[in-house]
Amino acid sequence: MLGDALGGILGPAAAVGLSPFPVVAVILVLGSPRARTSGPTFALGWVVGLTAISAVAVLLTGDVDEPGSPAATGIGWVELGLGTGLLVLALRKWRTRRRSGEEVVLPGWMATVESTGPGRALGLGLVLAAGNPKNLALTVGAAASIGQAGVTGPDLVVAVACYVVLGSITVLGAVLYHLALAERATAALTSVKEFMTANNDAIVMVILVVFGLSLVGDGLSYLG
Repeated sequence: MLGDALGGILGPAAAVGLSPFPVVAVILVLGSPRARTSGPTFALGWVVGLTAISAVAVLLTGDVDEPGSPAATGIGWVELGLGTGLLVLALRKWRTRRRSGEEVVLPGWMATVESTGPGRALGLGLVLAAGNPKNLALTVGAAASIGQAGVTGPDLVVAVACYVVLGSITVLGAVLYHLALAERATAALTSVKEFMTANNDAIVMVILVVFGLSLVGDGLSYLG
């Protein structure tokens, strides 16, 4: 049963971890003068935020392993709605995508990240993890997979912990890499940031379409 739960969370966790915004944000934080304190606090905020929404999602999807139950029907409608929302966001991203030759423009809030201190970095990590609609949708999908596997007790804790760790692997990896190599890590992290920024539209569209369709399919299976 734990194996089924872990198999169900791999895709959503990978999608959360590969999202360009947190990766670019943490690299910008690691380029700040107070990187050695701001980097770890950003990662802490991210982990806490992702853990919080994971715990709430698991509580809301606890009885989905019982076909036809109110919980299963409810989560079916929720997943159907969230999946449709992701597909709408994918369409919007396609329509507003950066055209060839256009300059890459970072969101306004990212322009001040490099001057952020530890306290603001903590809040930024928390908001990016818990306040991102895509993360919420993916986490509900992961929680439904955990609930459908029927895991409880220690296995439930392990499943949620694995989801949080996998969803945080890029953020945590960047911070640990910087702490270990300091200035020598700058060039590699900058290259990753430039790649993620330049390909942000394509990466996000693929994630939204793949997991939007997955959530729609899962929702329909609960309602069928």
